[in-house]
Amino acid sequence: MEHSGITQSVWQATAARPDFSPLTQDTSADVVIVGAGIAGLTTAYLLCREGKSVAVVDSGPILSGETERTTAHLANAMDDRFVELERMHGVDGARLAAESHGAAIDRIERIIREEGIECDFKRVDGYLFTPDRDPSGLLEEEKAAAQRAGLSDVELVASAPLPGFNTGPALRFPNQAQFHPLRYLAALAKAITRDGGKIYAHTHIVETKGGDDAHVRTSSGRMITADAVVIATNSPINDRVTIHTKQTAYRTYVVAFRIKRGSVPAALYWDTLDPYHYVRLTEGEDADHDLLIVGGEDHRTGQADDGEERFNRLEEWTRERFSTKAVAFRWSGQVQEPVDCLGFIGRNPLDRENVYVATGDSGQGMTHGTLAGIIITDLIAGRENPWKRLYEPARSSGVRDLGEFVKDGANMALQYAKWLMPGDTDNEMDVPRGSGAVIRQGAGKIAVYCDEEGHLHECSAVCPHLGGIVSWNGTEKTWDCPVHGSRFDHFGNVISGPAKENLEPVHVAAKG
Repeated sequence: MEHSGITQSVWQATAARPDFSPLTQDTSADVVIVGAGIAGLTTAYLLCREGKSVAVVDSGPILSGETERTTAHLANAMDDRFVELERMHGVDGARLAAESHGAAIDRIERIIREEGIECDFKRVDGYLFTPDRDPSGLLEEEKAAAQRAGLSDVELVASAPLPGFNTGPALRFPNQAQFHPLRYLAALAKAITRDGGKIYAHTHIVETKGGDDAHVRTSSGRMITADAVVIATNSPINDRVTIHTKQTAYRTYVVAFRIKRGSVPAALYWDTLDPYHYVRLTEGEDADHDLLIVGGEDHRTGQADDGEERFNRLEEWTRERFSTKAVAFRWSGQVQEPVDCLGFIGRNPLDRENVYVATGDSGQGMTHGTLAGIIITDLIAGRENPWKRLYEPARSSGVRDLGEFVKDGANMALQYAKWLMPGDTDNEMDVPRGSGAVIRQGAGKIAVYCDEEGHLHECSAVCPHLGGIVSWNGTEKTWDCPVHGSRFDHFGNVISGPAKENLEPVHVAAKG
């Protein structure tokens, strides 16, 4: 089989993924959960502890989606900053955001302790600093907003504790954390099956339905009936429009460097650039080295094909500030950025009462996925939850400002205008080996991939979700939709939603 071009994360290289079989016969459960990342498995684990029967399904191996591509920061220092959260949701909303993400870290720590999980969990400080010692007063404003949100121990310090890199003033957020996400979740999967839950890998869902006859149906025709359905697929596969108008898919890039063990203090680090950089450490493969994990260089999915340049910029930024050795790992991932800074957890809008969704992680997928488990478990159990309204998927999400709203609308119009634009090249024979291009064919567009042997693989360039024209991602060797972030492998097979179907095949040819 050809290599897909997807690079390997440090977590994939340092943990064994549990192996589960596909669903081969109809079954039933109290709750069926689609998606076996942190949101799906945390929800399953907590529901099993409530005595519910649970079935979890995933279209690939478990832990093979965006959860394995995280940098695994566990933080209540919010991704979009407290100044912005306060503007969007008021002081009470910002306080609930800080409280809930802090509670998610506490819940992870408690589960690790109760289950005896070895996953390198560690409480660390977090440091936010400005590039080039920005004198704008941003840190003072953020400190005041964080303290109004209940984080009274946030303080301004002279510098983040980085030897050889004077950041200038920084905000210190105590009591953040880090862990090895796949080791943690592999243990959760084991606990789920111990408690009677069922997990099915390589089981692709093509239909979801709520109501009295709630069920999910697989591409092979098998069905799981349930009292409740939870969609935990990063981007919801059961919703064509509603949630997708409230969030935007972004690619983000990560590089891990070998560094001398102990040369950088263990902590979480963030700067305030746009897109910002995020940094943490984890243990390396030997006793002499740690791994410095650096992420950033985000862009809207399907709207850039310059991954190598972005990896290079990350390397350059890091080498200017840290004493690093060789690059050990590099990878990219996908995050959903909600329009009002907070994720969507709860009952799916315009759906039946027993269909739930978790999405909009905004770069804080580990705490957000844990929150999803807590909130959805409470909703299914009929309990009140203090954060339910804050993350309500049906809430009326505002926009940051009129200019942002106009810019987003213009961007969306531009993506659909690609129907009218020329292709990447006029002739499919011009597509280089190991690459792809969109070709105009009459009134339509074709996605053409040329493999290393010169064989052409052609499919429709039209995303089956809402008709966007896909773009070639040369770094990952995928077709990415710039409208709502669906992704397909180089042969057109769906990798991630919201699309559930593959790109429609056209024909296979040979390159002369």
